[in-house]
Amino acid sequence: MPLSSYVHTFGQAMISRYKQRVHKVAIDANFTCPNRDGSIGRGGCTFCNNVSFSPNGRQPESIAQQINNGRCVIRKRTGAKKYIAYFQAYTNTYDDISVLKKRYDKALAEPDVIGLAIGTRPDCVPDKVLDLLASYHDAGYEIWLELGLQSSFDKTLQRVNRGHGYKEYRLAVKAARQRGLQVCTHLIIGLPGETNLHARISLLRTMELGVDGIKLHPLHVVKGTQLANQWRKKEYQPLEMADYINTVADLVELTPAKIIYHRLTGTASKNILLAPAWCSQKWNVLNAIESELKQRKSYQGTSYGAQVSWLL
Repeated sequence: MPLSSYVHTFGQAMISRYKQRVHKVAIDANFTCPNRDGSIGRGGCTFCNNVSFSPNGRQPESIAQQINNGRCVIRKRTGAKKYIAYFQAYTNTYDDISVLKKRYDKALAEPDVIGLAIGTRPDCVPDKVLDLLASYHDAGYEIWLELGLQSSFDKTLQRVNRGHGYKEYRLAVKAARQRGLQVCTHLIIGLPGETNLHARISLLRTMELGVDGIKLHPLHVVKGTQLANQWRKKEYQPLEMADYINTVADLVELTPAKIIYHRLTGTASKNILLAPAWCSQKWNVLNAIESELKQRKSYQGTSYGAQVSWLL
């Protein structure tokens, strides 16, 4: 059976909601980050080289051109004709509200773009930004606020120079949900000093606060980062693929069936990836997650005795 038989995937959720395929198109809108420009800190997170997260680099084309490029690739691959503009690189709420609105509006001006996914930090979502996103939601657009929590443990966040704590995340989620916004939380598995137990606790804490979506990423070591230096000095040991697969399966079982998994793994291109090598093999990882859940005779929400309601 496909992975979507075990996990409530974003792709299947969009088909159920819109009766057709809907894909995210990644956009680099040329924002920066307060943890890089000196507002909070400099150098960013120890693992951060945004080339690994954004395919468009730091000299991005226009938003319209990026959407068109993504549209051409996705249509050939899957035939999807509706898209969500995913503002991905760096902190996409970190600018004056007029600038944000102008860039978001440019994406929504494309006739086949039905919504926005806004990637940002929990400490960069003031009320005026949330109000703007809520106005799009109220107008009928598919809006997702994607919050990069990574870990719910403050010691871990300090260790990787994240520049915020769990408190900021709690406040951001509460404010977003008060406005009816959908929240997708990003968690990284394999952060320095963390174990399977840390990952499970972080997931459960996000569930307690109430979220609509989850993204899981393995921590990869990429060139040009502080983490790369720590890895070379053998101060950090990346996860083995088997450990990642086991942890993801545990988290899936702990996740209520209604929550949407936007991503179960993340990759980095081979030209910047240092370790672990398996992080360049997206489909091998996804197939292994599927096989693990099949072997366990398990699925999302098993811990709650849930049924795969997204298939009913």
